[in-house]
Amino acid sequence: MAEIKEKSTIVLFSGDLDKAIAAFIIANGAAAYDHEVTLFFTFWGLNALRKDEKLMVKKGWLESMFAKMMPRGADKLGLSRMNFGGMGPKMIKHVLKKHNALSLPQLIELAQEQGVKLVACTMTMDLLGLQQEELMDGIEYAGVAAYLGDAADAKVNLFI
Repeated sequence: MAEIKEKSTIVLFSGDLDKAIAAFIIANGAAAYDHEVTLFFTFWGLNALRKDEKLMVKKGWLESMFAKMMPRGADKLGLSRMNFGGMGPKMIKHVLKKHNALSLPQLIELAQEQGVKLVACTMTMDLLGLQQEELMDGIEYAGVAAYLGDAADAKVNLFI
């Protein structure tokens, strides 16, 4: 008889570095406990999935403005508190390194290695003018119905 895996889902709505780190620590912990994990990125949380480099993609004026104003990638996110003009994230990254803790890019890589399902919200991508080419490789694209399908079967559902 096949063993049924526990399921966990996390919605990452926030584009704050500390909240993204927390979401990935929880996701990786659940995956380590053999949970089937879905991490659904919507609105500002999508910035954690953006590629670092600037890509030439055709956009309208408003979408171009969003792209310029939003951080590009996991390494560029600010803190929810004590951002201090960019000094806060540098301090957090230093503390993580000092304590041999994984950085957000490393946590993302670990999540992918553990089979955590990373899902970009297609409706939000449309609203913000983000295109698949601008997001990292190895992720899935779906709408809220797909997330709700995963969440309906999960014992743990978090919104960060």
